Amino acid sequence: MKKYFTLCLCLLSSFIVDAQTYAEKLGFPTGAKVVILHVDDAGMSYDSNLGAIRAIEEGAATSMSVMMPCPWVPGIVRFLKEHPNTDAGLHLTLTSEWEDYRWGPLSGNCSPNLLDGEGCLWSDVPELVKHATPDDVEREFNSQLERARRMGFEPTHADTHMGSAFGTPEFLEQYLRFGIKNKIPVMFPGGHNSMITKQIQGSGLSPEKARTIGQMLWDAGLPVLDDLHNISYGWLYPIDHGLRDEELQAVHTNKYIESFGELQAGITMVIMHCSATTEVFPHISDSGPWRRGDMLAMLSPKLKIFIEDNGIILTT
Repeated sequence: MKKYFTLCLCLLSSFIVDAQTYAEKLGFPTGAKVVILHVDDAGMSYDSNLGAIRAIEEGAATSMSVMMPCPWVPGIVRFLKEHPNTDAGLHLTLTSEWEDYRWGPLSGNCSPNLLDGEGCLWSDVPELVKHATPDDVEREFNSQLERARRMGFEPTHADTHMGSAFGTPEFLEQYLRFGIKNKIPVMFPGGHNSMITKQIQGSGLSPEKARTIGQMLWDAGLPVLDDLHNISYGWLYPIDHGLRDEELQAVHTNKYIESFGELQAGITMVIMHCSATTEVFPHISDSGPWRRGDMLAMLSPKLKIFIEDNGIILTT
């Protein structure tokens, strides 16, 4: 009986350890909901830079990542040098999705498979997958890190534009190797994945495989996410006749609050695209209302109060 009781305790202890969230492993309180409010696409445009800066300087956002092949990178890097405590990573970029506003790979002609007919990166992930090789991906990742460091910008983390690093298992391997080799944390949800499960299944990456990769990254000394919140780009609301800033802010703030109520314990990265849209942005993309709405939500006192009242811990 004593041996049986000891065995039960060992099994229970093992279960408790396995049930730990990555937030708890990182030292956050048991059961805590920890959130990274992360702004993608800094450096993409002037409007994107302004939105990212406002979301972090004046709002609730805690992190951003920079698209190194894009035209407005010098502007955001100048800001980062003036604000060295800003959490800023690499938004590793393998695609150029807009019609009239485009960019090419930093590895240039060394990676011809990354180039479309206009000499730019392919416009979507399926075209990238069709043409590019893992070696192309590795060269481009390294080129983007090299440019950042040449400019005096040392990234705190890395993530992937349009999810392109998850396009094939071989691309994903390059992404993970990039993080481990350079000791740069890479965005990867390797925990319970409550919010992102459907997207992971749709990409062919099973929850079991995600947990295995998460453990591998953790064993390599890198932090891991428990979950990923990436839904604001798909929010539907009437914008045919335009919305005033007050209305746009209310819509996005309420939707963030509603979705935050569904968060499980652990560390969740919330992906958003904050842009202080000017009259130029519609010539880049029709996503302006969503991007402006994200920025306005981060500036909302209502959202800050909800985060505080519900004990959500913000981190980088």
